Amino acid sequence: MDIHPLTLTGRYVRLEPISEAHIADLASAGADETIWAYMPYGLVTTEAKMRAWVLDLIERQKRGGDLPFAVIHLESGRAVGSTRYMEINRANRWLEIGGTWYGKDYRRTAVNTECKHLLLRHAFEVLGCIRVQLKTDLRNERSQKAIERIGAVKEGVWRKTMIMPDGYQRSSVMYSILAEEWPGVKANLEAKLTVISEQ
Repeated sequence: MDIHPLTLTGRYVRLEPISEAHIADLASAGADETIWAYMPYGLVTTEAKMRAWVLDLIERQKRGGDLPFAVIHLESGRAVGSTRYMEINRANRWLEIGGTWYGKDYRRTAVNTECKHLLLRHAFEVLGCIRVQLKTDLRNERSQKAIERIGAVKEGVWRKTMIMPDGYQRSSVMYSILAEEWPGVKANLEAKLTVISEQ
């Protein structure tokens, strides 16, 4: 799998390599504390904390384990969130889509649907992945429903795999999409995007 920084563009969003240029927009989008409730980073609600978070992602990218993107909302031209490829397993041709968050005004919009479409299409059709996985906090029912709407298959619960900044021992719900399932998932996502465009 030849994984390197790149830009993926759709009708509603552009995913571009995260950089320091995105920090101010991301700090504004991420000021809502509810974004971080189930994330393992603590509260990233100030520009200084967002700078540290972005720089950490850039370092992870340099080490080859992550490929982080800023989510650019095309209509506004602003970075409204972030997502990334992570847990990249080149030898076994799979990766995880995770670390995903959006400003509150962009939840339950075309933003997440198109982000997932762009990332999954690239993973399966360009990188040649045989599996893409997604996981979320067991307590985060909204995220579970969003992943299930995409068409991912629930595999089970990883019990107490992560200690959160507040000391909570998090269990995660694991989902996956396999290469042979991608055509159906793709059709589902494209149908959702068509409905949105017609509204």
